[in-house]
Amino acid sequence: MIAVLCRDCSALDTVEVQPERCPACGSPRLVAHAELADLAIAHIDCDAFYATVEKRDRPELAEQPVIVGGGQRGVVLACCYVARLYGVRSAMPMFKALAACPDAVVIRPDMAKYREVGRAVRAEMRRLTPLVEPLSIDEAFLDLSGTASLHGAAPAQLLAALTRRVEDQFGITASIGLSHNKFLAKLASDLDKPRGFAVIGHAEAKTFLADKPVGWLWGVGGAMQRRLAGDGIARIGQLAALDERDLAARYGRIGQRLARLSRGEDDRHVDPEGQTKSISAETTFAQDEADGGALAHVLWPLCEKVAARLREAHLAAGTVTLKLKTADFRLRTRSHTVADPTQLADILFEAASSLLRGEADGVTRFRLIGVGADRLVDAAEADLPTLFDATMGGPRRLAEAIEALRERHGPQAVQRGRALPTAVQRSVASRDDLNEGPSEADVDPEP
Repeated sequence: MIAVLCRDCSALDTVEVQPERCPACGSPRLVAHAELADLAIAHIDCDAFYATVEKRDRPELAEQPVIVGGGQRGVVLACCYVARLYGVRSAMPMFKALAACPDAVVIRPDMAKYREVGRAVRAEMRRLTPLVEPLSIDEAFLDLSGTASLHGAAPAQLLAALTRRVEDQFGITASIGLSHNKFLAKLASDLDKPRGFAVIGHAEAKTFLADKPVGWLWGVGGAMQRRLAGDGIARIGQLAALDERDLAARYGRIGQRLARLSRGEDDRHVDPEGQTKSISAETTFAQDEADGGALAHVLWPLCEKVAARLREAHLAAGTVTLKLKTADFRLRTRSHTVADPTQLADILFEAASSLLRGEADGVTRFRLIGVGADRLVDAAEADLPTLFDATMGGPRRLAEAIEALRERHGPQAVQRGRALPTAVQRSVASRDDLNEGPSEADVDPEP
């Protein structure tokens, strides 16, 4: 027997032979799986989110390739599926994207609009369950365990109805991955895009994974793939065939995780209180820059932006990360752990500029610079008062006073000398990132 779900009317039946069309409404959009009625962990990912929102607002672009991103020296934040047919991909340099697809319509990102739509979609998710864990502005995990009795429908039916509401109300589409854990649910959501609904159950998980590349495993990036390849391991099934103790001895704690994931096991819970992982801001220069002083001058407003976002999110930075991209698109990241968690732009700037001095040699030219706050903790642990604070006001009180003045009189009411624009600053385009995980674009709408 097999369970069959109609994605258009949400009918769910158990049958011996899968029909070609839904007996209730005649739709061909059916999902069939033996465990369909029992699985409850889902990953929902909006399809080509930024580009889809733009096409919704400009119907004349429906059949055209659309790229959302910066100018000639920027990168692709998102692209529609038409543009992807030409080889355009997210994070691709704009000049390469336009070379591949010269007829593409390029649209500057409107983050306020995307956040508004993202929050509306998330509100629809929370109508089904409070266990919603956002990963980014356009994707989230849901745990629908126990919701069948509340809503009178299986999780699969609720998810099908959710994507229809999202499409009808907001004019965008989403793909669903359904499984028994987060790892498999996220893999499933990528299998049938766009407007997809894919299922990975207990029974076939290990077989499904066996011939997939190890890069499909959560947390396995390029460096780990090369390390595994050096040991002759390229496919997930090869990992599954090895003893967990041997993998732990060879690769440490990540070896244990790889062993479990290779068998389709993942004990992480859907966590609606999941913490933001990092907050960052970055700038792409109109012309490559090698001068250390000019680079440092651009760091200050980025540090102020990050500090403001930390205060807004009620978080503090335990580590400051400097991001640089060279003229030949090589990425450098350097990190420094601060003595105490901070929300202060001055401390962020001190750490980031110190890292910059180790990279800016006056010869290497950079096209991008950014600063990030990582290892985030609660704001209550930030910048605790010291004797200096108590007797002389201190940087913490100064920051609070400046923030209060800006709230009353606008963001330009108080400026420090190091913030005054230079020729370099006047020629940059900036982007702010609130990162929770990998996504179409590294932005999240809420902490």
